Amino acid sequence: MMPDFTDHLKPRYDGTATLQAERAGSNIDVDELAHHLLSRDGFLERQKKVVDVLSRDPLFKKDQQMNLSRPERYHLGLARAKAIQRIVRREGWSHEDYKMCEYVNDEMSPYHLHMTMFVTTVREQGSKEQQAYWMPKILNYDIIGCYAQTELGHGSNVRGLETTAKWDPVKKEFEIHSPYLTASKWWNGAMGRTATHAIVVAQLLLPKKGADSEGYESHGVQTFIIQIRDAKTHQPLDGIVVGDIGPKYGYAPMDNGYMLFDHHRVPKLAMLSRYAEVSDETGAFTRLGHPAVVYGSLTFVRGQIIMHARLVLARAVTVAVRYCTIRRQFRDRDSKSDQDEEMKVLDYPTVQIRILPLLATTFALHYTGELMYNMYNKSRETIEKGDFGPLAELHSASSGLKSLCTMLAADGIETCRRAMGGHGFGGGSGLVGINADYLSKPTVEGDNWMITQQVAAHLIKKMTEAVKDPSAPPKDPTTELFQFYLKNRKHRIPQSVVHNSQIDDKAIVDVFQWRAADLSYRAYQARVVEKKPWTKLMIQLHALSRAYSEQILVTTFYNSFSTTTTSTLSGPTPSVLKTCFRLYALYTLDTFASSFTLTNAVSPDSIPALSDAILDLMTELRPHAVKLVDSWSIPDFLLDSALGRSDGKVYEELYDLAHRRNPLNRVTFNPYWRDEEIVLGSGDGGRGILAKL
Repeated sequence: MMPDFTDHLKPRYDGTATLQAERAGSNIDVDELAHHLLSRDGFLERQKKVVDVLSRDPLFKKDQQMNLSRPERYHLGLARAKAIQRIVRREGWSHEDYKMCEYVNDEMSPYHLHMTMFVTTVREQGSKEQQAYWMPKILNYDIIGCYAQTELGHGSNVRGLETTAKWDPVKKEFEIHSPYLTASKWWNGAMGRTATHAIVVAQLLLPKKGADSEGYESHGVQTFIIQIRDAKTHQPLDGIVVGDIGPKYGYAPMDNGYMLFDHHRVPKLAMLSRYAEVSDETGAFTRLGHPAVVYGSLTFVRGQIIMHARLVLARAVTVAVRYCTIRRQFRDRDSKSDQDEEMKVLDYPTVQIRILPLLATTFALHYTGELMYNMYNKSRETIEKGDFGPLAELHSASSGLKSLCTMLAADGIETCRRAMGGHGFGGGSGLVGINADYLSKPTVEGDNWMITQQVAAHLIKKMTEAVKDPSAPPKDPTTELFQFYLKNRKHRIPQSVVHNSQIDDKAIVDVFQWRAADLSYRAYQARVVEKKPWTKLMIQLHALSRAYSEQILVTTFYNSFSTTTTSTLSGPTPSVLKTCFRLYALYTLDTFASSFTLTNAVSPDSIPALSDAILDLMTELRPHAVKLVDSWSIPDFLLDSALGRSDGKVYEELYDLAHRRNPLNRVTFNPYWRDEEIVLGSGDGGRGILAKL
């Protein structure tokens, strides 16, 4: 583009100077806090190493991504996935480095399922012989895998899957078949155009036993590893129809697919047989080992989602805090002088109440993510020794926290976007892609409303045990809480967390725990004592799961002040983190005030004091906001946001994107309806558009 007079124009307010002043106004040590948050496994050093390499490669440039069509995004996604494999080998990088590449590249790669669900399933459910055969091929990318569980007619209800795997006792083979249209595998990532092989979850059908028995009966769902495309032509094998399902919210580079089978035959070895076997001689079905270990990979994935939520929300909050600090609108309404400058948007309480509690939430999510990491690893060690005791508690906690954390992050991204006004709606916000992509998380790996039923069932069981034997030695914190609740239920004095403008941190923890225990007792009463139908209780049980998970966030955050290095951080950082704890807790308490008063956790007359306390906490936090988001160490390359640039050049970047880098501005159009021509001088008569419809 030719130079023009706008090349020399500057914004009225200097964004760079504004952010520098904000940073100078807080004496938080950003590097120290960043290492406190992200030091495990060399995260910060690894991130820098990977960003340095990817940001120099033209293939990973992001400024034109939103101008590409869906098919073009898949082409680019596959090209990047291949390039990352070449880079990893060229640089001699580890698997952790590869995962960092995926994170920094920030798109759902067509290879993603290959190294997550596909390899994990083979590793955890394949026999030693199957692993010896398949794992080298998987790790060397000689084959590309996907995970085909969800169907057109069933997602969460895995037991209701319609695809069948029928055992042929004569040929010693399985016949994979889709008896209904709704049996079509659907939504399965990497399956549409990329995968050569699939883990297929199907109903195992075996001949009925007995002399007079005819027909087949189901032995539940089992996993099968099946080749779906030819190794040379990459065309579907006979008896298989497979393809991409088309456009969707987010995940543009991912080829989510559909697949149906027409009596497709596979060898017996296709069934993963570490925990289940079909006998060649008798056709008998045998389960091996403890069936509960199958939950391991699911719990691991949910744990990963919980830990990732903090970084996703931190990205949105980083953009919102930086931009709302630079953006100015209106003078103070009580201003007495026309010379007064317009106010920073982040100085308005109506903006603070949307963004600063979310800033506090990122830290609440962090400490709970760390808890989940430690809880998972400790439980896996116990399980590997043959003790499956911790599994139920782990499964319950991971289910409830996955539901809560993904809702907080998904809703938080959109709240940040709206808080930024009109520019939040534009592509330069950097939130369009992350907003669309993250919308899947409240649904995948267990729908957020469905999996809370599992949490509630676990809590009802725990409360039932506590009622039967309230003095038994507690096995875990939940039992201990329930026993305390039962002992004190009849003489509970509702708490007040704010006294004369002073906040009682211990009382905050108490009221969150009491509410969770009281709601658990009410669910126990309704289900066990009064025998109410489960379906009628489902809304109540969802609220129970959320309350239980919120008390985990609050308790874990509070415990961090005494059990982690939080207290050893320098300067004002420990007290600022305590302000974050209080703001997250009081904001949540205020939002769900009726739940806290109805459970006798807090006194109704203490609720009005929360509003002023929250305002005071936001005033305390405001000077540190920019440095707090800086501590999440999100590189500009990953942030990909004109509004959230670390150097504050918001308006310069927005204008450059529009004026110099927008391909639409390089074409001159014919806008007059009397001419069918679209591009001026082309004489195309609109045929170019018709060809694409």
